[in-house]
Amino acid sequence: GEADAADDLAADAFLALWHRWDRVRAAEHPLAYARGVVTNMARTRIRSAVRERRRITLFWSHRGERTDGPDIPAVVDVQGALRQLPFRKRACVVLRHSFDLSERDTAQALGISVGTVKSQTSKAMAELGRILGTEETPVRIRAAVATGRTGGRN
Repeated sequence: GEADAADDLAADAFLALWHRWDRVRAAEHPLAYARGVVTNMARTRIRSAVRERRRITLFWSHRGERTDGPDIPAVVDVQGALRQLPFRKRACVVLRHSFDLSERDTAQALGISVGTVKSQTSKAMAELGRILGTEETPVRIRAAVATGRTGGRN
């Protein structure tokens, strides 16, 4: 139903066939081989789109309400510290502590393993503690991130 997506898929399939031209020529039914490539690529795109929609739904379904009277200086400090982290570490901290996602849900939302979520969150919290220079980093981050939502920049 999407002409542009179909054109893109056809172009990608032709490119894949070109890269495997020796297999296409050697196939007993080259046209069937090409159809199989298109079918597999379409299936992969559909699965990817479904996974992305699930991640978006999961992300937006866990958004909480803002609290009254956030500690603005703490929010600004934490936002600045979060911006210094690489994307994956920052995303793990925000999803775990701001959106209260479980390790499993965070892993699913980011498309990574639960072990990676655990290690990235732990490393990020240690790094934030160093940047912010405080022992109460987890409490401060949870409070500031929950109220400030990192200014929309995760």
